[in-house]
Amino acid sequence: MDLFWQYYGLDSLGMLLSLLAMYMIGNQNRWGFVVFAVANVLWVYLGVYLMDSIGIAVGNLIFLIINVRGYLRWVGADTEPLD
Repeated sequence: MDLFWQYYGLDSLGMLLSLLAMYMIGNQNRWGFVVFAVANVLWVYLGVYLMDSIGIAVGNLIFLIINVRGYLRWVGADTEPLD
């Protein structure tokens, strides 16, 4: 049970938020990008401050950039005129 609380449950929260975000995006809910961004920020924090893992931090920073790009492209697609 100590293994579950090693990172104060934040790793489990990050995983759950990531899974929820994928589910939301799969159902075409753009709020999934926001949930994913929160999960990415949490993983960056965990990687840098609690796990001492630059790989987790850098990987999730890249995922955060990809998620922001995806959100902006989705919003931009809504504002483009239909031909």
